[in-house]
Amino acid sequence: MKNVLILLLLLFLSSCNTSKKKSDNVVNENEQITAKDILGNPEYLAMSYGGYRHPDHSIEPTNDELKEDMKLLHALGIRIIRTYKVHKPQAENLLKAISELKQNDPSFEMYVMLGAWIDCKNAWTDKEPIHNIESEANKPQMEKVVKLANQYPDIVKVIAVGNEAMVKWATSYYVEPWIILKWVNYLQDLKKEGKLPMSLWITSSDNFASWGGGGEEYHTEDLNTLINAVDFISMHTYPMHDTHYNPDFWLNPEGLEGKSEREIIDISMLRSKKYAISQYENVKKYMESIGADKPIHIGETGWASFSSDHFSPEGSRACDEYKQALYYKHMRDWTNEAGMSCFYFEGFDEPWKGGDDPGNSEKHFGLFTVDGKAKYALWDEVDKGLFNGLTRNDNPITKTYNGEKDALMKEVQVPPTLKEWSVNQHE
Repeated sequence: MKNVLILLLLLFLSSCNTSKKKSDNVVNENEQITAKDILGNPEYLAMSYGGYRHPDHSIEPTNDELKEDMKLLHALGIRIIRTYKVHKPQAENLLKAISELKQNDPSFEMYVMLGAWIDCKNAWTDKEPIHNIESEANKPQMEKVVKLANQYPDIVKVIAVGNEAMVKWATSYYVEPWIILKWVNYLQDLKKEGKLPMSLWITSSDNFASWGGGGEEYHTEDLNTLINAVDFISMHTYPMHDTHYNPDFWLNPEGLEGKSEREIIDISMLRSKKYAISQYENVKKYMESIGADKPIHIGETGWASFSSDHFSPEGSRACDEYKQALYYKHMRDWTNEAGMSCFYFEGFDEPWKGGDDPGNSEKHFGLFTVDGKAKYALWDEVDKGLFNGLTRNDNPITKTYNGEKDALMKEVQVPPTLKEWSVNQHE
């Protein structure tokens, strides 16, 4: 009997050791996954993430709330998320939350493109911004992203220096390209010195125009040097915004004669996809013209589901859940087929954005509402049971409009004609 007990004990210990080895292997495999493996891989879908749930931006999401969001995104197939800044606690807390989720479940995968916010001198103050001098706050941002990248090498796979920090319409804070280049080189040098993982990819995430796809005012030697210095180009494209700011593609009546309202909307959203592709092609063309050859990924694009501003019924009539869903599908289809990542903006509505007006479009880019309702883009996923057992703000995931498509479609408007647009603009 004693020998039998010893044998059973040895078998039990061997089983435990085998299980531990399997678990260790999962961790080790995850640590070996690099940005090169992830970016452009349709099995690793990307998403922009902000977890702020209140109009007051000082109220940070809790650890449990961050985990709640990560589980929802994971269920959706998201495996890499993008953050924007490290001077507030969210990014660091998020890395901690992901690390804890991985410890509890070794099969849980979530990686991060960690953003460092970059400003010019006097940004966001009552003083005149000095765009060719950088803010003193930039250096601590860079030191913090380096620290976090080394603290969580199994999670942080990309560092992005700045967010729309070079585009000249960002008049409150933009910097000249040499400032972004300075910090990109700083990070690349740390990699060479063994002070950051060599597999870590470095970029800057900016508007297509800033990457050479716009006017000639952006075509500078500093930009050319920057393109050669980054590991890939992270490019933003926003056809939704350009339904107001550059509406020719949106108002073009060609081919719409005799079409139903639904057909006109569907054609308009296909034009939006083609418009985004044209901005990508312009960036690619410029990159190739300077002899560079870097991967290009979509660092940000999205479509708001509601607007009381330029994209409202009185404006370009662009924003509703139906058009948002079409754009989301178009972007996923295009980028997956092209072997590109698309950090779609964004996972969840953030009510702190866009000022005091609750209808400001900036508050309505999420695929989920703050209280956990899945917008039309995700109704099929709700039906498939992807979010069963998951919650947001302790609410189970349900559909907007109580899942009634007819109710949703009553709020969907056809883009204006050229004549209607002209009248709206002069009222």
